[in-house]
Amino acid sequence: MTVVSLTLVFALTACGGSEQQHPEQATQATAAEQGAERVDANGNVTYRPDTMHVYYHGEIDPEKTFIVISKKHLQLNVYAVLEGDDTTLVARYPVCLSRNKGQKEGSGDMRTPESEPGNPFYIKQIQDASDWKHDFGDGRGEILSYGHWFMRLETPFNGIGIHGSTNNEDKMPGRDSEGCIRLRDNDLEHLHDNYAHVGMPVIIKAEDQD
Repeated sequence: MTVVSLTLVFALTACGGSEQQHPEQATQATAAEQGAERVDANGNVTYRPDTMHVYYHGEIDPEKTFIVISKKHLQLNVYAVLEGDDTTLVARYPVCLSRNKGQKEGSGDMRTPESEPGNPFYIKQIQDASDWKHDFGDGRGEILSYGHWFMRLETPFNGIGIHGSTNNEDKMPGRDSEGCIRLRDNDLEHLHDNYAHVGMPVIIKAEDQD
């Protein structure tokens, strides 16, 4: 993780981040985005919160990208810093977070940890989880649960990561995990193939933060 990246993350934490768009880089929506657009009475375009969307299609430096996860809005946002320190929203994915709200205090409390201002988590390992199983205690036994990838986060707690929602996509977006951040399996693949990398800073905001 570079000093430049950390400095940019600190700035984002302080100001809430920019969602400036770059229409010159816009392209047609992908198949996953079809039907995601909504147009209000004033002609403003927004996007359904239960669908992923790519906002910026230009070149980005992976060392200048970071993730911001909103518990309040159940979203994982990828940001990038462009030339001139212009921070822009690159992509947004719906997520499923912990069953219980609030800051994580210990193992088994079913809460997603929140990063401290100026001290983001980061992706420390990306593992192939395509054959990983888990027993949710709901009578289904051990089932495939993680999608293709487990992006393990460096946090004060063991076992926290970003992963898929195999056999649980009906809970997306929502609050059903044991503390991890779940994406739809296809969205996880998109995040992995386009943005995620070891060392990538990850901010997880508190429940009441926009």
